[in-house]
Amino acid sequence: MNASEFRRRGKEMVDYVADYLEGIEGRQVFPDVDPGYLRPLIPTTAPQEPETFEAIIEDVEKIIMPGVTHWHSPYFFAYFPTASSYPAMLADMLCGAIGCIGFSWAASPACTELETVMMDWLGKMLQLPEAFLAGEAGEGGGVIQGTASEATLVALLAARTKVTRRLQAASPELTQAAIMEKLVAYASDQAHSSVEKAGLIGGVRLKAIPSDGKFAMRASALQEALERDKAAGLIPFFVVATLGTTSCCSFDNLLEVGPICHEEDLWLHVDAAYAGSAFICPEFRHLLNGVEFADSFNFNPHKWLLVNFDCSAMWVKKRTDLTGAFRLDPVYLRHSHQDSGLITDYRHWQLPLGRRFRSLKMWFVFRMYGVKGLQAYIRKHVQLSHAFEALVRQDTRFEICAEVILGLVCFRLKGSNKLNEALLESINSAKKIHLVPCSLRDRFVLRFAICSRTVELAHVQLAWEHIQEMAATVLRAQGEEKAEIKN
Repeated sequence: MNASEFRRRGKEMVDYVADYLEGIEGRQVFPDVDPGYLRPLIPTTAPQEPETFEAIIEDVEKIIMPGVTHWHSPYFFAYFPTASSYPAMLADMLCGAIGCIGFSWAASPACTELETVMMDWLGKMLQLPEAFLAGEAGEGGGVIQGTASEATLVALLAARTKVTRRLQAASPELTQAAIMEKLVAYASDQAHSSVEKAGLIGGVRLKAIPSDGKFAMRASALQEALERDKAAGLIPFFVVATLGTTSCCSFDNLLEVGPICHEEDLWLHVDAAYAGSAFICPEFRHLLNGVEFADSFNFNPHKWLLVNFDCSAMWVKKRTDLTGAFRLDPVYLRHSHQDSGLITDYRHWQLPLGRRFRSLKMWFVFRMYGVKGLQAYIRKHVQLSHAFEALVRQDTRFEICAEVILGLVCFRLKGSNKLNEALLESINSAKKIHLVPCSLRDRFVLRFAICSRTVELAHVQLAWEHIQEMAATVLRAQGEEKAEIKN
């Protein structure tokens, strides 16, 4: 493909993408395929001779689209949103065209410097404490990670290195192995599974702190665990506080947990993967109060801030905590400006070496939407979730299972887990909408998350009517089953 054909095919692809997104409401949200459906539809080996672009696009519709779950359908209410916007897509095109691997400032100065500035822009939108911003001479700063899972792991590994060096400085006879076997990290029992995975990869034990009636981690439960573990000779070193848990969007109490971490000299990492986007709205900023106690903070603009995946924003108060843990400096990666103090090399802030020019997506989106446009987008989703909550509360067969704060509603039929499992099965089998469940205190609960950029109140109302129809069918079947058993 030469430049001339690329111009032509590029325009065709833009039209295809625009048509797909404009017509996505007409596609079935969840596919009708079985595992392994795709392999028989494509050759067992790559073609020896070139094929045409037309043939490839034809196969996209015949082979790929039938197996796609349409995350941007206005009838997709599962998981959490994944962001999508035209400005971000255009920026991704430019990123692919530039094609730099921005592991250091010298590898592409604009890639490094725009990321630093965009992370400061975003930090200011959130009203993060000044200590988290790079500025012109700050000790902190932000970095784009691939996912919140990576950010949690990076924070844990940095905290592990920091505490190990501190203990060895005080007691040189201590080996790394002797310290490692006593390290303990903590998170709420509502924390994401990626936190547990970080502990597994980091080789440290992770303890779940029981949450309160609102599914939040509180100071008393954390303090009790710390005292018990210190008495047993263990070494607490790392705490993850979640703002907007995956199960029910609950919020750990940062204003309680933060001071304990400060007093105990524990690294506090704040995971706000979903909810963090809402903090750009003044009315939701209070949910971030207490972040001043954190050592690191992370959320995903690629969830709810219209920046397409991947773009996970992570800030630290002291960037030397990261660079001190991950810095390796082979000759082939060095450059003349690396020790000038004027720039940073992001390869020292992350696990991989290579990195894409992801800050272009932020730059395009922030400029083309403006802060007010992004705030309006968040507010619309929150309004729609409260509209759905109101519909659920009007039906006495159902109950709301957790406080609705942002764009997630947790609800269920009043009754057994088996009944609600049957309801979800019937909803997802019909494939008109798509939901996923969670477990809250051993209760099977349905999650309704406002996800699509194009979702409107009419879609929410249609979804609720469908849920009511499925509930009536399930309840009728349950009644017939009970009658048969009785007879």
